[in-house]
Amino acid sequence: MVLPKRVGLLVTCLVDLIRPSVGFAAVRLLEEAGCTVDVPSQTCCGQPAFNAGDRSTARRIAEQVIVAFEPFDYVVVPSGSCAGQVRLHYPELFQGDPAWQPRADAVAAKTFELTQFLVDVCGVDAVAARCDATVTYHDSCSSLRELGVRDQPRALLARVDGLTLAESVDTDVCCGFGGTFCVKYPEISDRMVGKKAAAVTASGAGMLLAADLGCLINIAGKLLRDGAPVEVRHVAEVLAGDLDTPPLGAPSPSSREKATP
Repeated sequence: MVLPKRVGLLVTCLVDLIRPSVGFAAVRLLEEAGCTVDVPSQTCCGQPAFNAGDRSTARRIAEQVIVAFEPFDYVVVPSGSCAGQVRLHYPELFQGDPAWQPRADAVAAKTFELTQFLVDVCGVDAVAARCDATVTYHDSCSSLRELGVRDQPRALLARVDGLTLAESVDTDVCCGFGGTFCVKYPEISDRMVGKKAAAVTASGAGMLLAADLGCLINIAGKLLRDGAPVEVRHVAEVLAGDLDTPPLGAPSPSSREKATP
């Protein structure tokens, strides 16, 4: 008897606070892949502190994450940047620590970005979803460069009924978000996201997808300011068939009701 994979879902701060539908979509996809899913009590992965050079704070946060996710067979994250933080940078944080390095290494080794896990670990080659739209896909820096995730989301999207993928130019170029980068260097960030938004619009796609919510929020904001009629969604929502949740940047149904005189 083959037991189901026990997955701990690292929800991420942005999903929890801004786009909970991504978390629910991830659970649905994982359960459809035959996994049992739990969402342990958790906090930030520590990436903002780590990127700011505050290693002591990043380490304290990482210790909490390690303890929370040690019991699971796998750690799955609907974000390339957070998955990259755990998989690549936790071992760096605890290097040489005889008490914590083995634990950090063990958690890092079983941590995967969502589409990476579905394709490479679970062998998923079909999804029960339909999306009658032409979409384009943005490869986030962390997913692509840290984790090598490129083909996995595209392989899954190819199984969505009614969906057509239109690749934009420079799909692998940074959108300019970069966490605190967009705060420290707003003018540079705006030029970068402007080029990204223009490429998305030029692709002719009516929908932009990606696996990192930070990138999606950044690009959605620029598209909205430019008046571009492009919906922005997390790839997990489309793969799970959740098109009822309004796209990023669109008012929620409750907001529209409140605005109606």
